[in-house]
Amino acid sequence: MIERYTRPEMAALWTDEFKYATWVRVEVLATTAHAELNIVPAADLDIIRRAPVPTSDRVRELEHTRDHEILAFLAAYTETMPPDSGRWVHHGMTSYDLVDTALGHILDRSCALVLDAARAFLEILVRRAFEHWDTPCIARTHGIHAEPTTFGHKLAVYAHAMHRGLRRLTAARGAVAVGTLSGPVGTYSHIPPYVEEFVCAALGLGIEPIPTQVVARDRHAQLLSALAETGAVVEQFAQEMRALQRTEIAEVEEPRTSAYQGSSAMPHKRNPTTSERLCGLARILRANAGAAVENIALWHERDLAHSSAERIILPDSLTVAHYQLVSAAELLEGLRIFPDRMARNIDATRGLIYSSEVYLDLVAGGAHREEAYRLVQAASTTAWENESSLTAALAARGVTVSPEQSSPHRFLGNRTHLRSRLELLDKELRSHVEM
Repeated sequence: MIERYTRPEMAALWTDEFKYATWVRVEVLATTAHAELNIVPAADLDIIRRAPVPTSDRVRELEHTRDHEILAFLAAYTETMPPDSGRWVHHGMTSYDLVDTALGHILDRSCALVLDAARAFLEILVRRAFEHWDTPCIARTHGIHAEPTTFGHKLAVYAHAMHRGLRRLTAARGAVAVGTLSGPVGTYSHIPPYVEEFVCAALGLGIEPIPTQVVARDRHAQLLSALAETGAVVEQFAQEMRALQRTEIAEVEEPRTSAYQGSSAMPHKRNPTTSERLCGLARILRANAGAAVENIALWHERDLAHSSAERIILPDSLTVAHYQLVSAAELLEGLRIFPDRMARNIDATRGLIYSSEVYLDLVAGGAHREEAYRLVQAASTTAWENESSLTAALAARGVTVSPEQSSPHRFLGNRTHLRSRLELLDKELRSHVEM
């Protein structure tokens, strides 16, 4: 994790201290289940429950003599217990009964933060889409002025994309929020299934149905893929905000503090650095998703090739995704929007963007499609090359254009059904809040 791109609430879940505290919780719960089965004496269970969580420094110190983090942890955890009590810790378990079950709990908690951030960003997208539903602006295809749309329509596109991302993240959370306490190679040869059921229920986790000593890694690949896809949606939004801040467009501007400085050399610069940062972070999420897919195929019942990659990609992807979503929400909440500049940009091509209206009106009046297209295209070329208006170029060819044909509002009068779809999404979000 890089502190610069990590929010404190997420960082707290990925410290060694929290990991070892979660490991202790799993061990205590497993021992409690064994005690309920009359395998572990109640007095020993009480001692195990009261033992402190080992420090990360002590675990690292003991790891030097074992070259095995879990064995070092178990030694540090049990060294304050009487041997007769400590012998029951980790009873019948393998290393990854502990590691994967604790990881499922940490992933579940982390996903909850990501989902909260995604939902908050989605709510702002919907709110600002309604706010600017009727704010005309020019739409661009291939980077070229096309026809009028509205800024609210743009934001509604991202809102529905984020809603789909929210569903993918919810499904992925369910996929990774599982544990297993099944012993060597997942056959329950040394541990009763009740122990697994007890521990996972206490942690709010599902159970890996057919374990192989580890939780299946396609689950983690599903999560990182969902994070990458959600990150790409944020990137889609941020990339548009970047483009709309270009000097020659200047339709929006990121929120800035009074301390903002855009360049070490050029004092006038107002760079879209927040949007750029969000786009860059999406690349990390995509790269990490690829590593997670590589982790799916393990040798036989298990190997450890996935572990080193997961120590990096799981905390990094979750912290980056969370940071990206929170930052995107802050950007949109404070985004300055300039309707007057949008109106000027609509007029920048001197009516060329109304060519389709003229062309379709000619066809409706009886002209052949190809002839009407070629006529309007030729007039458009003349207007562009001579820097004149489309109306004048058409008049020279005997075509009169009415004011109604050259108004952006003529393009925006048939959007009731689009707004109703956004209203349905808003209703769904509100019902979630009320629940």
